[in-house]
Amino acid sequence: MAALARFTFDLDLADRPVHAATAMPDLPPEPVGIPEDVVARLVREAREEGYAEGLMAGEGNSTSMASQTVAAAAGMLAAHAASMTAALDDARMENHVAAVDLAVSVGRKLAFHLINREPAGELEALIAECMPSLSGVPHLVIRCHPDLADQIRDIATAQIATSGYAGRLVVMGEPDIRLGDGRLEWVDGGLIRDTGALGTDIDETIANYLAAKANKTGSHHNKESGE
Repeated sequence: MAALARFTFDLDLADRPVHAATAMPDLPPEPVGIPEDVVARLVREAREEGYAEGLMAGEGNSTSMASQTVAAAAGMLAAHAASMTAALDDARMENHVAAVDLAVSVGRKLAFHLINREPAGELEALIAECMPSLSGVPHLVIRCHPDLADQIRDIATAQIATSGYAGRLVVMGEPDIRLGDGRLEWVDGGLIRDTGALGTDIDETIANYLAAKANKTGSHHNKESGE
């Protein structure tokens, strides 16, 4: 068996020709230039595509903002409408109260005018009302303002004559009784004419009426506002 030859590094390749198979490969050819019109078209298409996408995004954003604005405006409008309705109802209620107060004031002035004109009128009506039921009563006491005592005595005497009342009549003038007011008293009953108490009853009735109307208006507001 032949002995292996040892590899040595004294081989000189300087003067040996390079074989084609081992030569360095050629560099790739320079790229061919793209025509300018093609480049311009591509740029234009890219711009148009970008513009379309931006426009769609902008429209979507604008639509969302418009919807939010409309919703906010609707809410504000509803709140203002409710406020205006409440203010209108309050104004109506104030006008109603003022009208009632005016009517009561006119009524009282008219009543006082009539009393001053015919101060014995109410007491005469009371006497006429109770006389038919006093046939068995032993005595009747009439209390009135001192300025009306004589006139009331004459009125009561005239009515007694036609009613069949056989009891005793007593008419007493008392300074603390208002002109036009008076009291009729007998053993088991009596009638009172008191303009002060009547005015208090009228005020209470009007106050209850206005309070009920105000509560009704308030309930109506609460139903409309959903409370």
